[in-house]
Amino acid sequence: MQSQSYAQAPVVQYVGVGPRFVAVLIDGIIIGVVAGILSAIFGPSNAGVSGGLTGLLALVYIIVMEATQGATVGKMVMGLRVVKEDGSPISWSESIIRNLLRIIDGLFAYLVGAILIWTSPLKQRLGDRVAHTVVIKTR
Repeated sequence: MQSQSYAQAPVVQYVGVGPRFVAVLIDGIIIGVVAGILSAIFGPSNAGVSGGLTGLLALVYIIVMEATQGATVGKMVMGLRVVKEDGSPISWSESIIRNLLRIIDGLFAYLVGAILIWTSPLKQRLGDRVAHTVVIKTR
């Protein structure tokens, strides 16, 4: 009898709240530096302008990085990547959808997103569920 050898498919490791939180903290430091620079440029009398610009730049940063690289700098440092549920790279539309829904996921200091991740077999927050994306471990 001849033994057959089958290549074993790689195990996909979905990422929970902890590593995702650390990635957000790293990105927050980067965004904080940009916010400090903008605050220095616009001065205290234009705090609303610098704050609004920082928020917009933060959203653009996350959308662009995930759409083009599959991860923000924070996710890269943590060895994480955003992919479609089938494992293929995300596109601009998935990145925009999942990140605009951070508005809901971020309610109550991201408690809404955390609860959704904890209760999802694929560890998806609302933005991931709607965009059909998952966050996976790459190393």
